[in-house]
Amino acid sequence: MANQQDIFLAKSDVKANDLEHKRKVAFNIQKYNDSVVKGKKQYANLELARQRAKNIKWKTIEHLDTYLEQFEKNFTANGGKLIWAEDAGEALQAILQICREKNTKQVVKAKSMVTEEIHLNDFLAEHGIESVETDLGEYIQQLDGEPPYHIVTPAMHKSKEDVAKLFHDKLGTEPNLSPSEITMIARRNLRRKYVTAEVGVTGGNFLLADIGGVCVTENEGNGRLSTTFPSVHIAIVGIEKLIPSVNDLPLFWPLLATFGTGQQVTVYNSIFTGPRKANETDGPDEMYVILLDNGRTNLMRKEVRESMYCIRCGSCLNACPVYKNIGGHAYGATYSGPIGAVITPHLNGMKEYKHLSYASSLCGNCTEVCPVKINIHEMLLENRKIAVEESQNSFGEHAVWAMWERAMLSRNLLNLAGTGLKDNVVNKLFKNSWVRHRSELHFAEKSFNKMWKERK
Repeated sequence: MANQQDIFLAKSDVKANDLEHKRKVAFNIQKYNDSVVKGKKQYANLELARQRAKNIKWKTIEHLDTYLEQFEKNFTANGGKLIWAEDAGEALQAILQICREKNTKQVVKAKSMVTEEIHLNDFLAEHGIESVETDLGEYIQQLDGEPPYHIVTPAMHKSKEDVAKLFHDKLGTEPNLSPSEITMIARRNLRRKYVTAEVGVTGGNFLLADIGGVCVTENEGNGRLSTTFPSVHIAIVGIEKLIPSVNDLPLFWPLLATFGTGQQVTVYNSIFTGPRKANETDGPDEMYVILLDNGRTNLMRKEVRESMYCIRCGSCLNACPVYKNIGGHAYGATYSGPIGAVITPHLNGMKEYKHLSYASSLCGNCTEVCPVKINIHEMLLENRKIAVEESQNSFGEHAVWAMWERAMLSRNLLNLAGTGLKDNVVNKLFKNSWVRHRSELHFAEKSFNKMWKERK
């Protein structure tokens, strides 16, 4: 059975040589880049806003236990029910129990990466419960049987022609529909689901400790419909999504919008603090928040703690030259791109996913574009160091690097390595990684060191 690294390399090889795939992704990322330039114009001092946001996230993560307890106290005081989930299994069982208590046959789900992380749709299907994605991009991916391609733009790798064909194949619609026609068909199909579903499921972009609030940010209104019509609202949120106060939202909401989609602010920004009150006209009868760990406390170690500041805007994916070449599905994990390469080894296991931290040019563009100034590329180096310290690398790799280090520290050994040996190392020993996609490399007859000595 192939391991995760072999699968990653195989998928990457296919996508890196798929010119049509790269064309679609480049087109969509360019549209994003153009929008972000406009979105940033709303700031008089963007760097100050980013630094303030980072400081708030630093403060929150350093005192995470206190803020989690504060959130629980305030949320339950408003009539909400809070569930702590150590891992995906506990979260899934909690959701299943709620669904069974309500005799649920159908769930409507707003866009949520954490529900992808715990594979909620497949789990509910196994227990006879239909889980319907209501975000258009997620709906497209669900029809196609694929996971999201991107944190923010789930169907980024599909053109409008691809989606029209998918709707024709899966829903029997007319071929070659326009984007507006596709949207209207999805809207018609999904609106039937909102009024028949017993349970609505969302994630949460932010958790507000001071008022016990769950913030859901979206552009289509499906999040509000998923939480208004069903009698039960379940929000599944990672413990790292906390910020101290509702007063921090004027800083975080525009940053998320600007770096996520290039908007000044996202269209729908909702705060849920519990079930419907006696004097309110709509909302659920019951609201649950499931606070999910699922490996997140592993990220508390000092080398990668900054990764918990992430607000899931997706900007590092759009900036990454590796992501733009191999796409989101090659990573084989819920969270792709640079931030995914940092956190996945700690969420899913360093042994299985250490290779993701090597899938980087270390150009630092991910760090440059992060709205909360996370040192992403340096944490990729830290992951490599951790893998070595935990003896996760093979004996062969250790031996090769030991020889390389010995040679690099000795001028005499380097001088002994003639042109023929250097050529053979690159062109034969590394033929699968170098020569396969490039012409053979031939070193100069004289090294710089030798020419310098002759000059003297």
